[in-house]
Amino acid sequence: MFPQEVISAGPVVLRLPVEADADAVTRACSDPAIARFIPLVPSPYTPNDALEWITVVTPDTWKAGGANFVIADRVTGEMLGVIGLQPADRYGNGEVGYWLAPRARGRGAATTALRALADWAFAHGLSRMTLRADVENVASQLVARRAGFALEGVQRGAQARRDGSRADLAAYARLATDSGEPITPLLPFLPGGHPGGALTDGVVRLTPLAAADADDWHALTNVPDVVRYRVPPQPIERAEARERCRYAGHRWLAGQQADMVIRDAETGAFAGDIQLANIIPPLGQAMVGYSLHPGFRGRGLVTRAVRLLVEWAFADTSLGRIVAGTDPGNTASHRVLERAGFTREHLAKGLLPGPDGTRVDDLQWVRLRP
Repeated sequence: MFPQEVISAGPVVLRLPVEADADAVTRACSDPAIARFIPLVPSPYTPNDALEWITVVTPDTWKAGGANFVIADRVTGEMLGVIGLQPADRYGNGEVGYWLAPRARGRGAATTALRALADWAFAHGLSRMTLRADVENVASQLVARRAGFALEGVQRGAQARRDGSRADLAAYARLATDSGEPITPLLPFLPGGHPGGALTDGVVRLTPLAAADADDWHALTNVPDVVRYRVPPQPIERAEARERCRYAGHRWLAGQQADMVIRDAETGAFAGDIQLANIIPPLGQAMVGYSLHPGFRGRGLVTRAVRLLVEWAFADTSLGRIVAGTDPGNTASHRVLERAGFTREHLAKGLLPGPDGTRVDDLQWVRLRP
């Protein structure tokens, strides 16, 4: 069993909850984000729920070998959130969970508390600590990485939602032997932060693809000439489009792919998509791909988008080589790449799957870091 003690962690302290915290816990747990991502929290949340967590659930957790703390401001004593550790299994593995009140977010309190709790638990004999977050909860996944937790994969359908559906969870873990140093994402968020960050030249604006873009993205991917040049050349089902958009933030944070929407900078309208994919960190290489809705063509928007994306990649990431592949007959895409500073590299014969089991050639392009 862990000792019931206060843990000091820079600007915050972790202390045992008391009945006087009930009002603050009640207000915080009325937050829609907490209700969405932590389905075990009652909704609507009442003062009686808070008192039960403080006077029944928390003592029972400690007796079983776990721990529950309030995260409080060191100076003011304000309750910022809670963090808890489930009792370890027989292999010495524990699972951590936490939430912050809306007013407390953006200060680094969750990262500080998580790192402090992990260090404390490891010092008292825990071997491994896991953290699971909904794949759409990018903020929580970022906290995990900043506290030294490594991504281990995605557990499909691992959590029941309030509506009866199942949520996929990103699984992170930190071992007692790990350094605990922050794990820096290969792909930083766009200026302004995720999901509100953007790249713009005043004519086009690139924003991270998100769940709210699913219908627009699905419609784009089913435009006939967009389908023609897809790999493989087939339409995208609506369910697949929704999953792609839901997972976009997670994949970005994991360094797997950076999916963005091309928008008209003046109106904000969804004009197309662009992405960095096929990322190979040891080579410092990624592939750019893009498509544009017919109603926005002929204005040079894709050329502008490619320039913005590549210049961001060379300025803010370790990538040194951006490649692109095109159908040899797709002259419009060739002109885009030429205007964006790419040069033809070679023709790969029969590289890509075509319609009806055929194989098609791929004309490949490259732009190198200056």
